[in-house]
Amino acid sequence: MGSGLHAEIDATSPKHLRDKYAIVGVGETAYMRGSGVTTRALGTSAVRSAIADAGLRLADIDGMLSYHFVLGDSTYVPQIAGDLGIRLNFHMDVQGGGASTEALVGVAMGVIEAGMCKCVVIYRAVNGYSQVRSGGGGARAIAPVANDMLHARAYGMHSAGNQFAFTFMRHMYDYGTRPEQVAAVRAIHSEHASNNPKALYKKRVSVDDVLNSRMICTPLHLLDCCVETDNGTAIVVTSAERARDCRHSPALIRSVVGRCSKPRLDMHYQHGPISTTAGAFAHKLLWPNAGVAPEEINVTGSYDAFTFTAMLQFEDYGFCEKGAGGAYVSDGTIRLGGRRPNNTSGGQLCEGYTHGLNLVIENVRQLRHDADDTCPIGPDGRRQHTYDYREGRCRQVKDAELAANLGWAYPVTGSAMVLRRG
Repeated sequence: MGSGLHAEIDATSPKHLRDKYAIVGVGETAYMRGSGVTTRALGTSAVRSAIADAGLRLADIDGMLSYHFVLGDSTYVPQIAGDLGIRLNFHMDVQGGGASTEALVGVAMGVIEAGMCKCVVIYRAVNGYSQVRSGGGGARAIAPVANDMLHARAYGMHSAGNQFAFTFMRHMYDYGTRPEQVAAVRAIHSEHASNNPKALYKKRVSVDDVLNSRMICTPLHLLDCCVETDNGTAIVVTSAERARDCRHSPALIRSVVGRCSKPRLDMHYQHGPISTTAGAFAHKLLWPNAGVAPEEINVTGSYDAFTFTAMLQFEDYGFCEKGAGGAYVSDGTIRLGGRRPNNTSGGQLCEGYTHGLNLVIENVRQLRHDADDTCPIGPDGRRQHTYDYREGRCRQVKDAELAANLGWAYPVTGSAMVLRRG
């Protein structure tokens, strides 16, 4: 398995929940700016679509989970379930951002395993452009500075870019990572987005385009940063046994890690090394539980709030050696047609920003061998994929069998999941 981190990865331990649960339905609204509707409407639409995609009835759902990044940025579960006429045996709303999706998949598995419910919808609905923006404008910009915010916002660490930049800069210092290497993440994701009719940004950009875009927060240029969108997304989780009766081939859940953290969540920048993320700890759970190693994965969904977040996680989850992330993301590995394509929808840099749920939806479609690109639909109702990755054509990964999603909240906290084609 090579040297360094690869040599340390144990992918042999049998775990009894492996392949016992599955994602059987996915749903999403358009990724847009200025939805003109409430998050309640976006959430209801996405949930309804995911249930229909699974071939289930509304009455088949008895569990529902959602997450909210900040107070008031979404609609709580009781309202969404009520609008759909769904009576729930279990529900929960949690606070959190990009490490929430995989963590809530784990919660869904747990409550089904405990007999608390049988079929769970997880959704995220947000007007992330027209209402509550993560970048720092609007009401959040005038919120009072109090409590632990005294350690951050008082010094300008208000947006995610401000907060993460120290980790990115330290990685460049420690390992010689170059801006043009990391800019390749955006360039490659834009290629993928150009083959995705749903993507907000479909135009292909070059590494030079990224480097020549205006500086937001060193070392982040504008095109190193994700888009802001209004949208709703949802997935359906149930048992593998029940999945046999659903509409599509299921994405079986091999392993999940939820909100795994570094030693000091509260003092990341005082408790180094700050160029290492929570994946350095999470991978010790992810791969043994999955029974597979990083090199066996066919397609990844590495959280791309920024180009740097995608790169850092590849290192700490063992897809490459620590410090080799710049080369990994720029040598063609993560491109469609490469060894292990990443964020084949264009991800959050190009398709839309949903705090990670759209990255899971994309990998589920990849494992179904049914990415919703522009390839022609055959007599069986399925797309006839050409594997021609030129602009405006195919984005299906050929023979995709295993996928990994790597969620990110902060450098100090992360979640991850391995899925298998059922």
